Amino acid sequence: MITLDSELTNKFYVYHEMEEALAPLGFTLADNWDYDHGYFDYKIDNHDGYLFLRLPVEVMGGFMDSPTDSTMVKIKEPFLLYHQFQDEIDDHVREGNFRASIDQFQEPKDRDAQFPKEYVEAGKQALQEAEQVLRAQRDK
Repeated sequence: MITLDSELTNKFYVYHEMEEALAPLGFTLADNWDYDHGYFDYKIDNHDGYLFLRLPVEVMGGFMDSPTDSTMVKIKEPFLLYHQFQDEIDDHVREGNFRASIDQFQEPKDRDAQFPKEYVEAGKQALQEAEQVLRAQRDK
């Protein structure tokens, strides 16, 4: 994991407006969100795993799954993350056949693998684009 300095850190946004601004850039809400926090992920590349720019958010008012326009989030320090794939079959699967037919996800070999240096600049560029669209959205 590599943390990145950003003008977004500790800024507040209306959740659904932030989501609408970031979606055209390729950011999606990660599946591991909860009612009080979540992560906007931008997939940089598939390099024997997934390389992400991650924008963590903390809910300051409302709930992540609320359809209202009033859910406020605070952006935490952005970081680059590498989930490295398993080299072999995942032999620690605890799911039944029905679940396995739907969910083919394999646990990463390393959830926080060393982020490849050649992709750091791409992550910084994606962060700059996110900063620009959120700055423009905030200035409306």
